Amino acid sequence: MTWVKICGITNLEDALTAVDAGADALGFVFYEKSPRKTTAETARKIIEKLPANIEKVGVFVLGSGENIAEIAEQAKLSSVQVHIREKSGTLFQPISSGRKHYLAVSANDFFDQENAEFAVPKNGADASQWLHAVFLDSGTPQQPGGTGKVFDWHKAVATAELIQRSGLRLVVAGGLTPANVTEAMKVLHPWGVDVSSGVEATPGKKDPEKVRAFISAVRRAEKAI
Repeated sequence: MTWVKICGITNLEDALTAVDAGADALGFVFYEKSPRKTTAETARKIIEKLPANIEKVGVFVLGSGENIAEIAEQAKLSSVQVHIREKSGTLFQPISSGRKHYLAVSANDFFDQENAEFAVPKNGADASQWLHAVFLDSGTPQQPGGTGKVFDWHKAVATAELIQRSGLRLVVAGGLTPANVTEAMKVLHPWGVDVSSGVEATPGKKDPEKVRAFISAVRRAEKAI
């Protein structure tokens, strides 16, 4: 089954809606400039009321000042997702001991073959031993995530295949909605998908019907692809 993450959770009601709809993971954003930003305390209070099998992912931007390991411990996160704002994925290292790690990169930086290899960390160790997946997103240096825009999935095929050949899981993010997630899955064949603005009523507040429609679309696509 395709791993589904509902990101930008700011309140318990939205968290429980996503869980009830069949989400595998929930994302809590700790980037200061995000309209979906939450705090470690708020996230912890929500997480305490969630089923143990739901993955709780903290979303961070590398170099933006947050103490990732400290927040992860305070909020009781099970995973950390770290966005990088330049082509430095090869330098990414484990940050918070005992937690899954996800690396998020801007797909637009890796469309050509010359740059595609830089989406995969090479730090002298087998990245697949500690890095759970690589997210291809549509972020920019000014807005690392949550843009609400899609990237060119067809141009990203070579990079997606390289990530998967490297033994890493692929997650597609950026502008996904109930209407387009099927096409993204057909083109890139990801292990997981990640959505935030595409299931919102307003920034930071989810639309329950859109959440349910998104997860239903993913499950239908699994059977069709």
